Amino acid sequence: MEDIQNSPSSVPLPIDRVGVKGFRYPLVVKKKNNGVQHTVAQMNLYVDLPCEFKGTHMSRFVEALKDWTGVLDYHNFKELLKDIQERLKARRSHLSIAFPFFLEHMAPKSGISALMDYECVFSGELEGRTLKMFLEVNVPVMTVCPCSLAISDFGAHSQRAMIKILTRFDGLLWLEDLIEIATQSSSSPVYALLKRVDEKFVTESAFSNPMFVEDVVRNVAERLRHHPLIHWFMVEVESYESIHNHSAYACIEMDLSSSG
Repeated sequence: MEDIQNSPSSVPLPIDRVGVKGFRYPLVVKKKNNGVQHTVAQMNLYVDLPCEFKGTHMSRFVEALKDWTGVLDYHNFKELLKDIQERLKARRSHLSIAFPFFLEHMAPKSGISALMDYECVFSGELEGRTLKMFLEVNVPVMTVCPCSLAISDFGAHSQRAMIKILTRFDGLLWLEDLIEIATQSSSSPVYALLKRVDEKFVTESAFSNPMFVEDVVRNVAERLRHHPLIHWFMVEVESYESIHNHSAYACIEMDLSSSG
């Protein structure tokens, strides 16, 4: 049968990324306590396409996934990128795996526990034999505005904020460690389940620890820059303001490999 994809393109321009996006696939994620967690991922798989080819072979991405282990770690991640690269005869392969990761959190006073979910992304690019990997976590937290607290006779405005941590690293970097860094850097963590005694404690603790969005992003960055495995990071904090129809935002990016 004629291979249309390998025929010349009428517009001879190279394509940076072409492939399949939003492919749902079962995933096994290793946990810090030596256990595993079964979840479902949204997979994006791409390669570069030279200007002389009309199209790529989309079915080969799915075939690569079919033969993959489904276990997320450094070795398996790299092997999938390598397999995609070889099947598609590409110079570069790209892979993004987005998935919810669940942790059990205990309420601070009642001790009752429930699962919290965190959106995570493991992504990377293989060019030749050179691999670049990124790990991203998104952690909801609570903030209390210091200015509002200082000028108000009663209370202050508080809100939920989202901390996004994107890292490049060496070795084995655990999702649990990044989530803990984020929750420790805010006015208070948020919980899936609170009883009244817990709600009282969380509210009072947060109001005794007010933070601007600038405070939160600096706190996270300070912890990340001292992490022995991380050599680049970007932290974004978006505060979904309760008294404004817009968000407050702050970002710090730091390349630790170039620091003296």
